[in-house]
Amino acid sequence: MSGNYVTDPVGFLVEILFALLILAIMLRFLLQYLQANPYNQISQTLVRLTQPVLAPLRRVLPSGKRIDTASLLAMLILQFIALSLLMLIAGRGLNPAFLLVLSFAELINLLLNVFLFAVIIRVILSWVNPGAHHPGIELLHDLTEPVMAPARRLIPSLGGLDLSPIAILIGIQLLKMLLLPPIRQLAFAVG
Repeated sequence: MSGNYVTDPVGFLVEILFALLILAIMLRFLLQYLQANPYNQISQTLVRLTQPVLAPLRRVLPSGKRIDTASLLAMLILQFIALSLLMLIAGRGLNPAFLLVLSFAELINLLLNVFLFAVIIRVILSWVNPGAHHPGIELLHDLTEPVMAPARRLIPSLGGLDLSPIAILIGIQLLKMLLLPPIRQLAFAVG
């Protein structure tokens, strides 16, 4: 048996658990920032899930009306801890500057992926079950509409066919290609 027999599953579990928690905090942050319905069942569930992590930070960090600094700091700290644990599990040394910059890159990647998948899911739902009413669909609309509406104004529909999601998906991929490599290179430069 190789030395990875135990470290690979442990690393996988660490990565998944932290990723799910960071995703929940990011969704809570985005839904608050975009002023989604706070009484939605899914919004309330996200609040209950993330409250134990955010409550201590909220005592010391001020929050604006739409910008929740506790959520931003919590995501950065959790991503930093996750990367640190993964490096330790892999038997590598820890470089705080490298991990901090890489944490920023990972959070930006997650943010762009949230919008990427949200747009894809919204498009699929519009084909499969248009006009459906569900708390998840309502939040999906609240999450994607600030991006979809400006794109719809710029790109005319072709006989009822909305091409704006394609433009958004291309734009997100371009952002990933333009933003992430320089930040990751910076991480290796400081590391």
